[in-house]
Amino acid sequence: MINVIVATHGPLAEAFLASGRMVYGDLPHVYSVTLNEQAGIEGFKDNFSQVLANAGQNADGVLVLCDMQSGTPWNVACQHAFSPQTAPPVAVVAGVNFPMLLQSEEICHLTDVHAAAVELLALTVPTLIKAAPVLSVQSDDF
Repeated sequence: MINVIVATHGPLAEAFLASGRMVYGDLPHVYSVTLNEQAGIEGFKDNFSQVLANAGQNADGVLVLCDMQSGTPWNVACQHAFSPQTAPPVAVVAGVNFPMLLQSEEICHLTDVHAAAVELLALTVPTLIKAAPVLSVQSDDF
């Protein structure tokens, strides 16, 4: 089983999780951790370690979904992901979005966190769409 941590600057991770619960109900495989000005980087590191320990219990791996590459959440997550002492294994992905969070339910049954990261990216790419005008009228009938 793969658990997921959403790690972001500010309250974005908590907002994603609250919105996800509104759509799907409980998301027991998803945790959140946020970088805020009050706790600072050192506080974030401590919070992340605690959340990772909780998410890692009885899991085959933990997939960390960060808001952006090279920010503090990414850097801290990568320190854990690339440390030989980290167990279970951790994979890190940047660019978390709402469809990615919702589709994490599709990969949580997997046991290889790195394969789960690749699968989640593959599931998410088709959700990235630029709006274009519709050239024909579509029926409301399904």
